[in-house]
Amino acid sequence: MKIIKLKYILTILSFLTAGVYTNAQEIIVDSVKVKQKVVQSGNRQKIDGIIATVGDYIVLDSDIDKALLEISSQGNSVKDITRCQILGKLLEDKLYAHQAIQDSIVVKDEEIRDKMSQQLEYMVEQLGSMDKVVKYFKKNNEEDFRTELFDILKQQRLADEMRRKIVDEIQISPEETRVFYKSIPEMERPVFGAELEIAQIVLVPKVSEAEKQRVINKLKEIKKEVEDGASFKTRAVIYTDDRASASTGGFYKINKKTGFVKEFKDVAFSLQEGEISEPFETEFGYHIIYLEKIKGQDLELRHILMMPKVSEDDLSEARGKALLLKKRIEDKEITFADAARSFSEEKETKANGGTLINPKTQDTHFELTKMDPELYGHVSNLKDNEISEPILEEDPRTGKKIKLIIVTNRINEHVADYSKDYTKIKDLALKEKQIKAITKWTNEKIKESYISIGDDYNKCEFTSNWLKKQ
Repeated sequence: MKIIKLKYILTILSFLTAGVYTNAQEIIVDSVKVKQKVVQSGNRQKIDGIIATVGDYIVLDSDIDKALLEISSQGNSVKDITRCQILGKLLEDKLYAHQAIQDSIVVKDEEIRDKMSQQLEYMVEQLGSMDKVVKYFKKNNEEDFRTELFDILKQQRLADEMRRKIVDEIQISPEETRVFYKSIPEMERPVFGAELEIAQIVLVPKVSEAEKQRVINKLKEIKKEVEDGASFKTRAVIYTDDRASASTGGFYKINKKTGFVKEFKDVAFSLQEGEISEPFETEFGYHIIYLEKIKGQDLELRHILMMPKVSEDDLSEARGKALLLKKRIEDKEITFADAARSFSEEKETKANGGTLINPKTQDTHFELTKMDPELYGHVSNLKDNEISEPILEEDPRTGKKIKLIIVTNRINEHVADYSKDYTKIKDLALKEKQIKAITKWTNEKIKESYISIGDDYNKCEFTSNWLKKQ
């Protein structure tokens, strides 16, 4: 826990860079004379002043220290990373945010406040109290800390939206992909690692009616306690099986476009403020919802999810079905793909014969060196067309499942081949086109924007022309 805490806190710390507004109108490369503060660094003192300005944003010398500290905290060496390189990245981030404002990109303060609340809750959970958080970040009081964190998160969101705007409309054609591939010298073509194609059959143990009724009765009991004056938030922290919302007391803010299952939204939008629903079922289990506020098209609500528990008898029955199905496939009574279509209870893979889609690439190939460790453990020792023994998996969202897994295809490590690896080559070509677009955009905006680099850094050799050299 200490390691996780350190990495998280240092990540937040690296974001705590000022977003101070300036009024400069002309581009000047000089030292920036501003009010400065003294900071400690090891056994030496140094002045923490503004070292650069991009439009309405500034960069402090200590921002570079924080960025280097974050890199080190993640176990990476900073030996070959220069302060000039870090400054270049910080300047780029500021330029994105500045231009987002010029382009009238709107970021709702309400969304930023929601994001800030989540981060503050996590920080308080990690450090113990808000006072400790404020002290850790060396702020005068909670209000100053909240104000600065809000500005930082808004700047980040603006920068993200600007990046998205630059690359979103960029597409790559088959002809561009072909030209990109042909432009790579044969000896320099990328090597793709060994890959697998994998399929699975998922069986969900059936929960007894008695267990379902136990959960419904418990939710009804909680509902009555809240109606009699108990805290719904506290009950959610104690009882909910929804890990994503447990720490916030079951809180969600949703509208009709929010990606919740239909049954949940139907109940939520049927409630009045202050009303608690009866227990209802979704694919995740049983819920009750307490509607706190209606704000226009948005609902602020809390919910408790309780997932009926699977007994050992239920699990044994599911394992037995999986073993019987495995034998039928091995005896060639039915193919694995047809068995998946007929018996698998995972809707995402059922229709395509159980074939898994790689969430990172959106194709069916899983590179061995980049595979999820748990999945790798299940398939690494399987031979061609060998079906795994029944595997028990506990999904934090939907509970326990029994799986059968098979490797349907193996692709050895190989040099990129246009016909076999078209999707991967297309992705590389698209990334190159996006990089070129971002580079062109950056160079154009540098020319148009107010940029000032302090004396200590105006000898840097930046990738982009931040110093506006001819």
